[in-house]
Amino acid sequence: MTVSIRDLRPGDPSDAEAVARVRGRALPFLLNTAEGVAFELSSAHPARHYRVLVAETDDGRVIGAAQVGIAHDSPEPGRSTVNLCVDPSHRGLGAGGLLLRTAEEYLAARGAVETYAWVTDEPAHRAFAERRGYRPGRSSYFLRLDLASAVLPPLPEALPAGVEVRPGSAFAEDPRPLFAADAETTSDEPGDVGTEIDDYEDWLRHTWRNPVLDKELTTVVLVDGTVAAFTAVHTDGATRYSTGMTGTLRAFRGRGLAGLAKTFSLHRARAAGYTEALTGNDTDNRPMLAVNRRLGYEIRVTETRYAKELEAK
Repeated sequence: MTVSIRDLRPGDPSDAEAVARVRGRALPFLLNTAEGVAFELSSAHPARHYRVLVAETDDGRVIGAAQVGIAHDSPEPGRSTVNLCVDPSHRGLGAGGLLLRTAEEYLAARGAVETYAWVTDEPAHRAFAERRGYRPGRSSYFLRLDLASAVLPPLPEALPAGVEVRPGSAFAEDPRPLFAADAETTSDEPGDVGTEIDDYEDWLRHTWRNPVLDKELTTVVLVDGTVAAFTAVHTDGATRYSTGMTGTLRAFRGRGLAGLAKTFSLHRARAAGYTEALTGNDTDNRPMLAVNRRLGYEIRVTETRYAKELEAK
């Protein structure tokens, strides 16, 4: 059986569904939807040079995929990312190597000098990366909460003076305060590749208008009318709920506001019928790990970010 590499076909729902299905099998701890796959491609900033590569067998079966792009919002030029996965039932056919080689050549041709890839902490996966010149860096946890049976912390009978909790939908007419909050908290996130969120129109297009962003379950805490903390929520519209970003602005840290936002959101999610909650944390992000432990999340998978220098083209 031979394997070839091509691009995801824009506007073809069945192709996006096939990629989401492969990701779901290979990375079950992540929220994967066909709508999200298609949207990420269609909404990507031009400077990102984003591609979704697809590994396909000669009988037309999609068995692997890779997300490839320049880290255009990094303060360090020349950084890039490639994250690939292969259907566990079709490993050993060379799809992973073909995807990675195609991605590296593409990124190098667009000025990338270094690329980063997340690798699950399985011996075979780490060996795959290291054989190809990648070196390990920092790690991240993926966590899961059985929302159907979890004993969530109770909602407070009363909020402290000046504190208010609202859904993200309350900012529909003017989401700029959430943009500012996302920009500040993202800049403080630990990681190998820094991110600067400074393009409001791109944020609207790629983050706020993302079809998997659930604005009712996204939860915002205000203090005296100012956004102080938030948790941004993605869902599959059925049973799976995932927090994509939770943060507290610097002036309001140490007051338990991120935990408050997540507690309200999880109660609302369960009431809406969601049964599984997912999230992720850098292994050094002790404050958020502590919040998630208190909420009942359990670590399920560890990933390590690997890096490789690319040869200029």
